[in-house]
Amino acid sequence: MKIIYKMTLFLILCLYLAILSKLILFKYIPLSEIINHFNFTYDEYHWRSNNFVPFKTINFYLFLADINLIIRIENLAGNIIGFMPFGFILPLLAKRFQKLSAVMLATFGLSLAFEFLQLIFEFGSFDVDDLILNTLGGILGLFPIKLVLLFSRFKKKNMTENIN
Repeated sequence: MKIIYKMTLFLILCLYLAILSKLILFKYIPLSEIINHFNFTYDEYHWRSNNFVPFKTINFYLFLADINLIIRIENLAGNIIGFMPFGFILPLLAKRFQKLSAVMLATFGLSLAFEFLQLIFEFGSFDVDDLILNTLGGILGLFPIKLVLLFSRFKKKNMTENIN
């Protein structure tokens, strides 16, 4: 039964990563144009507003941007919410990801991979603030699992004390 559980979680993780890849890497590019990015022959407009300054984009959306509140929320909360499932699924899949540091490093690594792909293949723009927000999302996704594990350990401990 445990192998079916792990396989199901793995398939969910793969589906999640495929959806996340579409949303991050290919949101502005029609599927028919994707191959041109891999051979560096894409001649259309390139999204070239890379940001290497921490908190620049976050500060812009929170305090400086003269744009609709919904757009602000989509850009900031979207990065956080988009990576929460990653922080939720990993600890269920492997015990070593039940530690905050492991989830943080894995989420940062996944986010960094997406950002570098955007930078190299011009699928979007590299933004260090996306790394910050995405990593925060992975960490926040871990908290419900930590609460469930804490509650189950507490419940198990109480059951064994009641038996003795």
